[in-house]
Parts: sequence; structure tokens; C-alpha cells
Amino acid sequence: MTASHPHLFSPLQIRDVHFRNRIGVSPMCQYSSVDGHADDWHLVHLGSRAVGGAALVITEAAAVAPEGRISPQDLGIWKDEHVEGLARIFRFIEQNGAVPCIQLAHAGRKGSTAVPWKGGKAVAEAEGGWRPLLAPSPLAFEPGGIVPVEMNAEDIQGVVRAFAEGARRALQAGARVVEIHAAHGYLLHEFLSPLSNRRKDQYGGSLENRARALREVVVAVRRVWPERLPLFVRISATDWADGGWDTDQSVELARQLLPLGVDLIDCSSGGTTPDAKIPVGEGYQLPMAERIRREAGIVTAGVGMITTAERADQVIRSGQADMVLLARQFLRDPYWALHAARSLHQEFPAPPQYGRAL
Repeated sequence: MTASHPHLFSPLQIRDVHFRNRIGVSPMCQYSSVDGHADDWHLVHLGSRAVGGAALVITEAAAVAPEGRISPQDLGIWKDEHVEGLARIFRFIEQNGAVPCIQLAHAGRKGSTAVPWKGGKAVAEAEGGWRPLLAPSPLAFEPGGIVPVEMNAEDIQGVVRAFAEGARRALQAGARVVEIHAAHGYLLHEFLSPLSNRRKDQYGGSLENRARALREVVVAVRRVWPERLPLFVRISATDWADGGWDTDQSVELARQLLPLGVDLIDCSSGGTTPDAKIPVGEGYQLPMAERIRREAGIVTAGVGMITTAERADQVIRSGQADMVLLARQFLRDPYWALHAARSLHQEFPAPPQYGRAL
């Protein structure tokens, strides 16, 4: 962590990577890929936020296996042919002063669905979907949903290798940060939560066992991801459901991940169950980021309904988190960071091409 009293436009150093401020672009699924390839849409979507002043630009969830996609239109990193499209985008992000990050993901039982604007329901194999869906336990996400196949030890090790291979390709493409997606009810979160993990073997039961798959992924990724580069993990800090994953367990998980080489916990929430009662409101997830930061002694990112520069600045100044990640607000305004600097009276230069207007 950096010097005393940082604010939103204080730089941040994690390992050998320098972030020009504390503002990041949160992963946002675009459902705009063909066979997992990044294309011009992703270049403009991600590149414009780098031009707009963010320090960190994270791709949407990139599937480490074809069956790890949420939808047939998801971004992918399961084959070497995906590297070239990503490399072009990562070069542009870096040329414009931001740090490119890729989120590695596997959707587990929440895979093979239609894009949201087409209803988000299960996609049949004849329409580009896939079976089986893999999960820790044969429990559908929602009533009437696809019942996944319970993974055996070989399946789990296959996923661990797929994450490591994804990290290797990310390095080849020029990513400077990798984020492992263990949130929102997707596969690694499915292992963590007692609501989705009913296993009786070494991957189920106790917290130590439920966190085993994630720890194995972290170790495998760190083996191929250089020591000089940061590794983040996104978690759902609570399921917002009785008997589910909660913040106490998140603190303990963060304590387990820190010595394995994880540098930052990206604190989101929810996604395991469709009927969770989530008290959505401004900054509703920030107390969890603050608690994990304080009790586990790890760098955190706060995310969720942060819209104003003043609120984002307060998050950093008060020590609730070390970075703030924005999604919807960056959709509304790709240049949010530049506007935030002006409203907070911070010296932060706009790109010269835009300087006269801003």
C-alpha cells in the first residue's frame, strides 16, 4: 500500500505495475464475440475507457474453456488463436496510460445461456449451446434449470490447468494483471458456497475444503504468471442468503490467498442463488471491502453503485478500499475519470487530442 492519506488520484504500485490513479473499469460482459475472439467492439469499448483516464481496464470474463462460457457470444482465452485480438487491445490500452487486465473465468452451472437482451435462458445444443454443464454438485441454478454434472477429480484438475493456460496466453497477449473470477455464482464461487457445493470429498464440507479448488487455481496461475505482475481475485463477499457464503468466510479466504501470491481482492457479492435479497444502494458492498482489507491485511477494490467522484474519493481517503471499480458509470461516461479529476480539482491531463474540449 502507498503513502499516508491517498486519494482517488494518488498513484498505486502493486508489484512492478504502476497505476496512475485508483480508478478501474470493472469487467462488463459484452456478449459480442464469435468463437471467443476479441474484435473491434472490444477494442473501442475497452480502449475508450483507457483514453478516458482509468488506471486499470479489465476485460469482461474470458472463458478458459468453451464450456466455461456464460453464453455462446462470450469472450474466450481457451486457444492460442485468441491471443492476437487481445494483444491489439492490450497494446492500445497501454499506449493510453492504463494497465490492461484480463478476467479469467468459468461459468460452471450458469453456462450455455442466451444473451441478456434475448432473455438469458438456457440455449439448446442445436442453437449453439452445450451439455453437460459442470459444477461441484448436481444442483441447478434455478428451478427448472439445467442440472449440471458433478465434477470428478479429473474434471477439477482439467479446469485448474485451463486457468493456468489462460494466464499463459494472457501474458503472451500483453496483459499486465490477471484477475481470477471466483464470484457471481460461477464455477469457483460454486465451490466456495455451501448453497451450491454439497460434496463429501476433499473439495466439499469445511471452508478449507470448499476453498481448495480456488487455491489450486491460484497456485497454478501463479506458476505461469510472473512474480513481477499482480494477481487479483474477484469474490462475492456474501451470497446474501441464509446458510450461504458470507463475509466472515471471505476474510478467512483472503488470509489463505495472500501467501499464495494474490495481491488484491475485488469485492463484489451475490450470484449464487436467484432469490437472494440484495440491499442494492450506493456503496452497498464497500463495508465488505473495508473489512477484508483491515482484517486480512490485503489490498482491496470496492465496486457497486459508485457513481460520483466525491463518493469514489471518499472510499480511498477513508480506507474502505485501495481502488474503486466502476461499470455502469463508465458505460454512461467513458471519460468519467477525466471529469472526476476536474470536479475534485486534481491535476490529471487529458489526452492531447481531447485537451481543448476537456
